[in-house]
Amino acid sequence: MTRGRGNYLLFLIPGALLLIAVILVPFAMNIGISFTQWSGAGDPKWTGLDNYRRLFADDVFWASFRHNVGLVVAMAIVPTVTGLVIAAALFDFVAKRFGTRAAGVLRACVYLPQVLPIAVAGIVWSWILAPEGAVNELLSAVGLGSLAQNWLGDPDLALWSVMGVMVWIQVGYPVVIFMAGMQRADPSLHEAAELDGASWWGRFWHVTVPQLRPEVFVVLLTCTIAALKVFGPIYVLTRGGPGGSTNVPSYYSFQNFFEKTQVGYGAAIATVLTVLILVLTTVFLRIQRRGEHA
Repeated sequence: MTRGRGNYLLFLIPGALLLIAVILVPFAMNIGISFTQWSGAGDPKWTGLDNYRRLFADDVFWASFRHNVGLVVAMAIVPTVTGLVIAAALFDFVAKRFGTRAAGVLRACVYLPQVLPIAVAGIVWSWILAPEGAVNELLSAVGLGSLAQNWLGDPDLALWSVMGVMVWIQVGYPVVIFMAGMQRADPSLHEAAELDGASWWGRFWHVTVPQLRPEVFVVLLTCTIAALKVFGPIYVLTRGGPGGSTNVPSYYSFQNFFEKTQVGYGAAIATVLTVLILVLTTVFLRIQRRGEHA
């Protein structure tokens, strides 16, 4: 038994070395740099906790976190709820009436934004939401030209526009996860509920959703982490603007690293964001374990 276990441990060595080289060592270096004042060239100057004191008094940093809350809603909460409904509709209605192939095609269409390169999707959405873009042209065509806006250029609308794009990108992921979970669900429970006169919504809420609890936790956790570290869509769509209205901590860290050459301060932002993600992951996992025991 011990020898067999030792053989299994050999297969963990490449992954462990990769984890150390790609994640742990760079993270340790990032923590060290966060205690310094450094422009990226020359020798870093040790400043202790000065970057963190500055960080917690930085209004731009806290504003970027408030923007990130909106992206958590758009990338985790809304896609989870919407994905549950879409997955149930595909699984219960489309698959049963039109066949599993039709449901699979529709599922692939919903999932397509997930596999599109974010640069391509961002450029296309920039064209669609431009002042002379497809959205405003459509509004004018149906007689609602007064509603046309500069969707990505107005500070009051830019974050909402980005949130809408992120819902479109993210919703396919929970649909795939939930449809996979529905395939392992016990069909006898649905049959019993249907015989008792339960409506489709009653069966969905009281039978399907409780059986999908592990998948719901996985989707919420992974999507929340993705929202907290989102960078590509912000970089492609708005560059944090206009006027910082779509700035988020990951992009703010990038700005300090590469645009302002305040590498120590950018490292402090990245460190705080990483610690926050680790804390949220721990909380999610504990809640999930308690739910499973219950």
